[in-house]
Amino acid sequence: MRLGVHLVNLAVTGGAEALAPVLAATARAAEDGGCSALTLMDHWFQMEIPGLSADDPMPEGYTSLGFLAAHTRSLELGLLVTGVTYRHPGLLAKTVATLDVLSGGRAFLGVGAAWYEREHLGLGVPFPPVAERFERLEETLLICRQMWSGDNGPFTGRHYRLAETLCSPRPLRRPRPPILVGGGGERKTLRLVARHADACNLFDLGVEGLTHKFDVLARHCAAEGRDPADITRTVLVPADPLDAPDAFLRKMESYAALGVEQVWVSSAGPDPASWVSRLGERIVPGLREL
Repeated sequence: MRLGVHLVNLAVTGGAEALAPVLAATARAAEDGGCSALTLMDHWFQMEIPGLSADDPMPEGYTSLGFLAAHTRSLELGLLVTGVTYRHPGLLAKTVATLDVLSGGRAFLGVGAAWYEREHLGLGVPFPPVAERFERLEETLLICRQMWSGDNGPFTGRHYRLAETLCSPRPLRRPRPPILVGGGGERKTLRLVARHADACNLFDLGVEGLTHKFDVLARHCAAEGRDPADITRTVLVPADPLDAPDAFLRKMESYAALGVEQVWVSSAGPDPASWVSRLGERIVPGLREL
């Protein structure tokens, strides 16, 4: 099983002036410690969760990933996950392609239907109803796949119309950057995973909850004529594994038995580099054995 680092709290010691060196140090620690991926959130305002507020730092995601690409050599880079409403899909495909080229083929697209209404209203970005957001999500997936395929023809959907799906340079990864759809909605999200994605990302639902979601995904795959084994299963675990390393590894052993290949863990404190270094020492070796 692989370990990904997901940075949530960017209110680092030293404030905004320290953000660049702290991000670079954290990325180097993740790489040196054997982590497989480093991800950021795709938000304009920090989420309103315990200990954090919308006033806390939240740099733009893809700009930050471009910075991290220059400070790393092997980490996979992406956002967990891009909100479909945040960028026009043609520009999103271009942005991810650029990140992939400049990182030497290490980008992936994580995408979902978006949910944080406050930041949309705050910055004047349209926030359509949830049904329309899912329609836009499916069209976005189709547009990205087409732009990265070398097909420069038009795309005509209900919400997006592109006269030319030209993307030059194309991504380095072949056949294209992997597409991960985040969320566990059983009627829409997992159906889109089965139809268009290379990976799914679920919250930490426990063995019973994950088993149910994977069964739903398998049924959608059967309807789409697709082998569910072709879809990488990933989980985002909010609890700090360093609080109880042995218990965490036992839990991940049960997840590995379900076919989970990658787990993301989140930083909570103001010194993420030292936290990631300890992950490399205490958690990564155990996960590699699963």
